[in-house]
Amino acid sequence: MVLVSASFFTSALTVSVGIGGGVALLALMGYLVPVAAIIPVHGVVQLGSNVGRAALLRNHVAWACLAAFFIGAVPGAWAGGSVVGVLSEPVLKAALGGFILLITWMRLPRLAAIRLPGFAVTGAITTFLTMIFGATGPFNAVVLSKTFPERLRFQATTAAVMSLQHLVKTAAFALAGFAFWPWMPLIATMILTGLAGTWVGVHILRETPESRFQLIFKICLTLLALDLVRRGVAGMAHG
Repeated sequence: MVLVSASFFTSALTVSVGIGGGVALLALMGYLVPVAAIIPVHGVVQLGSNVGRAALLRNHVAWACLAAFFIGAVPGAWAGGSVVGVLSEPVLKAALGGFILLITWMRLPRLAAIRLPGFAVTGAITTFLTMIFGATGPFNAVVLSKTFPERLRFQATTAAVMSLQHLVKTAAFALAGFAFWPWMPLIATMILTGLAGTWVGVHILRETPESRFQLIFKICLTLLALDLVRRGVAGMAHG
């Protein structure tokens, strides 16, 4: 029930603030889902939330860039899956906490617009990272924001890229033997509440001044991430 509610509110967060919902959901799942299932389950839920947005904006998607991204995403998923397979549960917890801290506080640089080969490289790097850490939306957004300054083009291509990335990730985990079926009732419910959160997000979260909300949000994420790191380090010390 907590994760179903969290899917609603984190989807609302993404609509209202722009990014951050996927990272927040990932941090909460670190407490309620076995570590080996966090990234696969999170990926399918995020796939559901992005596909709807991409479908609505499909006329604005830069399809050639999406194809180039896919060319890089496939080997990136394979390489990331190979790394995940050798990491212990405590190491994964500590790494996940560290990644959330990085995403929350690091100022990502403004990048110049890139061409098709750059999308292939971006696909390889961010898909490799998403296999291990889950929420790489902010990295993809940084690349796409300079390439597509027009708002609808940016939103549509970002949604399509994230849908493709989560689809490739889900396929890679399925081929590696992860059993998705026992998680499907939770995944389906989280996708539905996530869509509802997207619809009402503006009305819920824009009541709070954005600067104050961003600070509270970052502090909460930081506390969750630090505790994930603590749990991971404690597990390694006892291992």
